[in-house]
Amino acid sequence: MSKKWKLQLIHHSHTDIGYTDRQEKIEQHHVDYIKAVIDILEASENGSRPEWQGYKWTCENYWQVERFFEQAETRDKQKFIDYVKAGKIDISLTYLNMTELVDNDILDHMFKKGRAFSNQYQLGLDSAMTADINGFSWGYAETMYQNGIINLYSCLHTHHGMFPLYQKQIPFWWETPKGNKVLVWNGDHYQIGNDFMLIPNSFRIDDGAEMTTLEDQLEVAEQRIFAYLDNLEQEGYPFDFVPNMISGIMTDNSPPNPRLIEMIHCWNEKHGDQVEIELITLHQFFTFLRGQALDLPVYAGDWTDWWADGVGSTPAPTKIYRDAQRKYHLTQKLDPQAECNKGSLVQEAEYQLMLYAEHTWGYASSVSEPWNTLVNDLDYRKAAYAINANRFLSQQLDQVLRHRGEVPPSIDREKYFKVVNPHDHPVTDYAMVPIKHWEHIDGRYLAGDLEKVVDVMDCQTNERLTAQLTSIPSGVQIEFAISLEAKEERVVKLVKADVPKQPRIKNYAHIGTDRVEDLAAYPGYAGIPNTHVLESEHYRISFDQTTGITSLWDKWNDQELIHQDAPYTPFAGVYEKTPITTDACTERRLMGRNRKGRLAERHHAHLKHIEVTKDGDLFTMLQMDFDLAGTQAYSVLLKLYKDIPKIAVTVRIQKQNEWAPENLYIALPFQMRRNGELFIEKTGAMLRPVIDQLPGTNTEFYSLQNGLAFTGDESAFVVAIKDTPLITLGSLAHHPVELANPKLHEKNQQPVYSWVMNNFWETNFKVDLSGFYEFDYQLYLVTEQQSPAQLMEKCQQLNQGLVAFPINPE
Repeated sequence: MSKKWKLQLIHHSHTDIGYTDRQEKIEQHHVDYIKAVIDILEASENGSRPEWQGYKWTCENYWQVERFFEQAETRDKQKFIDYVKAGKIDISLTYLNMTELVDNDILDHMFKKGRAFSNQYQLGLDSAMTADINGFSWGYAETMYQNGIINLYSCLHTHHGMFPLYQKQIPFWWETPKGNKVLVWNGDHYQIGNDFMLIPNSFRIDDGAEMTTLEDQLEVAEQRIFAYLDNLEQEGYPFDFVPNMISGIMTDNSPPNPRLIEMIHCWNEKHGDQVEIELITLHQFFTFLRGQALDLPVYAGDWTDWWADGVGSTPAPTKIYRDAQRKYHLTQKLDPQAECNKGSLVQEAEYQLMLYAEHTWGYASSVSEPWNTLVNDLDYRKAAYAINANRFLSQQLDQVLRHRGEVPPSIDREKYFKVVNPHDHPVTDYAMVPIKHWEHIDGRYLAGDLEKVVDVMDCQTNERLTAQLTSIPSGVQIEFAISLEAKEERVVKLVKADVPKQPRIKNYAHIGTDRVEDLAAYPGYAGIPNTHVLESEHYRISFDQTTGITSLWDKWNDQELIHQDAPYTPFAGVYEKTPITTDACTERRLMGRNRKGRLAERHHAHLKHIEVTKDGDLFTMLQMDFDLAGTQAYSVLLKLYKDIPKIAVTVRIQKQNEWAPENLYIALPFQMRRNGELFIEKTGAMLRPVIDQLPGTNTEFYSLQNGLAFTGDESAFVVAIKDTPLITLGSLAHHPVELANPKLHEKNQQPVYSWVMNNFWETNFKVDLSGFYEFDYQLYLVTEQQSPAQLMEKCQQLNQGLVAFPINPE
């Protein structure tokens, strides 16, 4: 070797909650590991184990420290703090290794826990590490920086993923959306240090070596370490130091192992003049790195996560999670001073939301043994995080609404309702209130013909609000249009409408004795909505009787909103299945970074039935039923509103069971033709997919928060996505995977799909996607120039809606 090397090792245990054991068992393991580290350090100091001197440990996240402090004795807590101050224990200030499902407000609150802990004990912590996961939203960088995390060590796992910048083991400055900078070490695998055989039996022995003594182990370590460093020199690696992570044994959630420091002492005695191995903490590494005065490149953009797609294997609990997120934000908006937060419901919900969004998506044998009891135990436990969070936040929202006047059902209650705009901007939208089957309005029960039997009166203006009634399983839903200023609330009352009697015989050519209305418009007759064309003030939607929606015409801008290269009609389903030619696990592993096999079978939906189901003063409803492989039922319910530029779409699916790798997509092939760009909202950031990304990152799919926006010169078309976060761009065919680079920017304008289901991972994704599902989307034409942040705020407002609840005014 041409230079003396410093090999810096950071000893940790990768936190993977639910991959190797039950979630609560793993929590206890990590608490016990910290206790074991304290024992190791005490033994190294009191003379009982002098060979352990120099031992150091890095807690991979603050979560395990939080759990330890909840259970530990006062003595152990103080010992822990003392060892952190002495530089023998370190804490990564990120809370857990997350997917991009997590919401930025909750992420920020959880980051603040680690920051508060560091400040409370004057620990001066400023660094974080992440292991295994393959990326972070651009907003993640800003949230770290705002919480005093100025250093990030990434040691990702390239299984079905890849590191950015086309090279690992390099530092760079990551510029945040607000122009701040986080120092990143773009490292190697989080257990690459175990390959050096510095800990016995910690990695596979694939070179025929037999180890029976320390000398045998050292011989293997010599071969591997010298080969590793020699390869770095051949690749032109510019530094004389190289950091690597190492675990106590080669497994996730591994215990601490003091045998490591024994072997380091042995190595340095023999080879320290050529390669000095140093066991250091995370903070010590970044202190060292910042002291090198290196001229590092600066990159801004999204570090798009290759592992965000696990949520697609559990679409039902993910939908419950997304609903919990909305309730979380509504409680903050409706009760900004937390006057109703008497207990710990919100705090406990935040914790449950973090655990569901943590990156582990099932037990290690979920695909190979889907019948296994532990597989199913852990699956239900994972879902329970979303369910519990939703339950806690539902209770909290109930408290907030009760504080604002909500009353329970009662006999003969006058039908007053309060409608609240919880948002920070004016909203014109539709509010909904239910009337149970046993309730009446001024003596009238809502049964039979529902047209124009109820008036909604604004009690402030005495104005009649346009309303429309729809039957629901428990009674009737009354929907009405209303305009509210920011944070405004209004009281409305439902009253019995005067219903004029209709003549039995009508003297016009609108309908025959067969009761079928199928005449086109003629002079004096505007026609009725039909399965060929629906129109509102803002849209004209055309249908083909075999494929579905063929045109979505923007009447405001006089342009087509469907992508000119769209291979499938809007909201039509696309199903893929990769035949198993090896076994269920190997077939998936061989996919690499494609989420399907080379021979994947692809099927698109065929329209079999189309019908206008309702037409009233507010909206027209149309239902399309499709045949789609992999499903027993696939229906699209489209609600076209008449006076505002809004279309609500619900997709209902009955999915069949399949062990083979499969995907299900819903086409969203929209585009603004004039200087159009696609913007999406991810955790804490708005960005243009493919364009606003770090070089060499994933352009195959993205995990969104509230939706996306197709922007044009003077207007935009937003798609609020309520239940399912994943989208993918471009061709669905198996292809060489292209990484983000300037030549690929045109992909930003390729057709979009909502990616609602997948089960492609070979170890821990839930393999059974069968069941009944409902996914909601809202389309909205924004007819004035707005910033990407405003457009995403519109998506959030559409998803959260207006809040309406029954009251008894004094």
